[in-house]
Amino acid sequence: MRITRALRFGIGALAIAAVASGCGGGGSKTAAQNAADGKLTVGIKYDQPGLGLRNKDGSFSGFDVDVATYVAGKLGVKPENITWKEAPTAQRETLIQNGQVDYVVGTYSITDQRKEKVDFAGPYYVAGQDLLVRADNTDITGPDALKGKKVCSVKGSTPAQNIDKNYKEAQLQTYDTYSLCVEALKSGAMDAVTTDNAILAGYASQSPGQLKLVNKPFTTEKYGIGVKKGDKETRDKINDAIEAMISDGTWKTALEKNFAGTGFQVPQPPAVDRY
Repeated sequence: MRITRALRFGIGALAIAAVASGCGGGGSKTAAQNAADGKLTVGIKYDQPGLGLRNKDGSFSGFDVDVATYVAGKLGVKPENITWKEAPTAQRETLIQNGQVDYVVGTYSITDQRKEKVDFAGPYYVAGQDLLVRADNTDITGPDALKGKKVCSVKGSTPAQNIDKNYKEAQLQTYDTYSLCVEALKSGAMDAVTTDNAILAGYASQSPGQLKLVNKPFTTEKYGIGVKKGDKETRDKINDAIEAMISDGTWKTALEKNFAGTGFQVPQPPAVDRY
């Protein structure tokens, strides 16, 4: 009898734990529902100057931050009611799937592989993969000049996969963040850092006279805003917000502000893909 009661208690406890884990982290609500409550948790990069950067005073700045804030505003959420959460490249899908963030705006390239796990609004920006080198480097003039060169990118990133697949003579090394790659480049441990030109322009702006952009883009990367798979309502609302940001001039102003002095040229805005 005691064994039976113990088993029943154990099964009941497991059921309660399962329900609790399913509801944890706000994962049971959609982003639109959380926005209706007046609060959002948004995933961004913390280490990408010009795009997503956590400043020394704890504030956040960059084009992605501006896009995320504008979108939140269109969803009815004030800037002070946004909780920012770091979304490293390799963790973005997991953060979305687990409901730890409502959406991710973090130089998040739209790919078929990623669309199997999450949905995307956008694109809100189209970048091109490029190379960052030391200012005195004259050898690396583009991706075809990477033979035998130590090239750094981030684990799980689209640029790293592209180098591994299409430029096998390069010596690819992957780190957890681009900031670590940039430090390795400065120290001479790496010959180049590769990712999207917008990201690299931000790093170049932090090290004037020390680093330079090769300015030979060799891919097209569509940046999207990642949302939970199947959440069409939120995706449609974010798409509306992106189109509004482009049409009212805020999009262009944000790019000009965040890349001032880098020589970065603001491109034509993309067309939102309502797949």
